[in-house]
Amino acid sequence: MSAGKFIAGFIVGGIVGAVTGVLLAPQSGEETREKIKESSQKAYDKAHGAVKEIQEKAETISSEMAKKGEELINKIQGMIDKQKSESQEA
Repeated sequence: MSAGKFIAGFIVGGIVGAVTGVLLAPQSGEETREKIKESSQKAYDKAHGAVKEIQEKAETISSEMAKKGEELINKIQGMIDKQKSESQEA
């Protein structure tokens, strides 16, 4: 399962659960609307935090992979250069 699908499911599930709980509670319409507003804001804040965390991790992994890729390219280039010099000496 991709991270995007997980986050979408997490957000939708949180919102549906919060709205269902608020709608089934015995309160006035004004109180219910306020609870829905608060629950929606909390769900948004959680989702926003999760997205930020995933973005930060993805950026870290991406930069690490780029660094490793450059190291690998340099290593391969060194091996090629070494092989060329050995074949020219022979």
